[in-house]
Order: sequence, then structure tokens, then C-alpha cells
Amino acid sequence: MIEGSCCCEVVRFELLAPPSMLGTCHCSRCRKAGASAIVFVKRESLKWIQGKEHVVRYQPDPPYKYARCFCKICGTSLGEILSEEDSFPIAANALDGALDLRNKFHEFVAEKPSWYEICDGAKQFEGHPTSQ
Repeated sequence: MIEGSCCCEVVRFELLAPPSMLGTCHCSRCRKAGASAIVFVKRESLKWIQGKEHVVRYQPDPPYKYARCFCKICGTSLGEILSEEDSFPIAANALDGALDLRNKFHEFVAEKPSWYEICDGAKQFEGHPTSQ
């Protein structure tokens, strides 16, 4: 079991199974939300401990379609933790413990800022990955 929380710990959850993969998104939206490192979880493995009612969703204007979730008290980015999809990304920074995962891909490298240097051998994609 992997525990997760927001900065003020009013939002707390557990993952009953480890995330399937870890990736890094370099799009401007993820960078601004503070959620560039993302892990993919299955909806049935997410167990809410407390504070789900304190999670708010930001729905962007088109052409963007993925909502981002945050703690409404402290602002911690939680990725797409309220998603109804079977599998979805949450912000890796919201997990409290260590993970036995390594970065598998970089997406939206076309939007990567010039000051950020990719220093691993993970696959790189100009936009969303076409395969993992």
C-alpha cells in the first residue's frame, strides 16, 4: 500500500496497488500546475482516506480537455485524481513514500523549457506518447 496526501494533509488517500508507470510531462500546463512527474494508477486501486470533498477540479478551455485537480486549501496539485477513467495520471509529488519505478517516458518535449535538461534515457515524444 502506498499513501498519498496534499501538503496540508487534509486530503489523504492510499493506492492498494503500485502505479503502472512513471512519466514526465513537459507541457506548459503541467509545469505551471507543479505536476510534471506523473504516475498512472487504476481507479479501483485508489482508496480515499479523507478530504475528497476538498479536491477541486480545474477544467481548461478547448483545445485542452484534461481536468487538473488540486487541494482547495493548500493548492497541492493532485493530477487527475477525480477522473472516472479506468486508469489515469496523478501527480507523483502527492505520494508520500518511495516508489520502485523509474521514468519511462517524456511527453511534450516540444514544449520543454530551454533551461530543463533531460538527463535520462527514457523515450521522448513531441506530444502525447504514441506507445510506451
